Amino acid sequence: MSEIVSALWPVFALILLGYLAKRSDFPGEDFWVQAEKATYFILFPVLLVYKLSLADMSAVGLEEIGLAVVLLVLLGSVITFLIRPVVSDDAAGFTSLYQGSVRFNTYVGLAASAALFGSQGVAVAAVIMALMIPLLNLCCVLVFSFFTHKASGVVPVVKAIITNPLIIGSLTGLLLNQTGLGLPAVIEPVAELLSRMALPLGLLAVGAGLSFKVLLQSRKELVASSVIKLLVMPVFAWGIAYALGMDQLSSQLILLYAALPTATSAYILARQLGGDAPMMAAIITGQTLISMISMPFVLVLML
Repeated sequence: MSEIVSALWPVFALILLGYLAKRSDFPGEDFWVQAEKATYFILFPVLLVYKLSLADMSAVGLEEIGLAVVLLVLLGSVITFLIRPVVSDDAAGFTSLYQGSVRFNTYVGLAASAALFGSQGVAVAAVIMALMIPLLNLCCVLVFSFFTHKASGVVPVVKAIITNPLIIGSLTGLLLNQTGLGLPAVIEPVAELLSRMALPLGLLAVGAGLSFKVLLQSRKELVASSVIKLLVMPVFAWGIAYALGMDQLSSQLILLYAALPTATSAYILARQLGGDAPMMAAIITGQTLISMISMPFVLVLML
């Protein structure tokens, strides 16, 4: 328990520091907008390319990870639809409930992977992300299309997936790794320095996006999505890993990603596609705060 708490504490401490800095108006509103853009479009992709290109992928079961990701998303989707009549009879509200139940926070996930499992953990986490991000984006847009009728078809979804910088970074790193090319010697030290900036800046940006005011809204949906995302999904992940006989590191990373709070980018999707954006903001903030307690306990019980 103490080892896991010690590893995760710096992750959540940076989130809290980001919150305090934003509320203190330091170093200014514009900084946080640009910091998140820089992290998402440059620093995180560089981190993924750097870690994946150098990782030992010989022991990583790609087929098992892929099947585990599909089963996890499927089970999470099914249980969310099953509780819909009890929790949310509003179409726009259900889209926020769905996103809150199945999506995951990339920044927290990569930082926790590095803290708990080192460089190899980041590499396996990147493989999980490369599979999970396209699948979840497709599922979420389909849900919006059905419930709000504001999603504009499959083509924009495919375009968003293939231009996603995290997907591009993961696939580039895997390509360099599997072809044996690796990073050029002149680029590798630069990539290493940039990758060191990604996790702390990303976590500070997560904290800057939190808002305690929205927690008074959407309490029923917040509770339901938090129970599914932070408790039920890890149980599903544990069962899937056990049933598939996954190796220890892959099992641990699947469980970790299942236990993550929902993605901050879910708010943008809710705002763009006719979802309940205030409810989504409440779920993001609530789950991020709850996960500071739930993640250590879940990982201690199931790892």
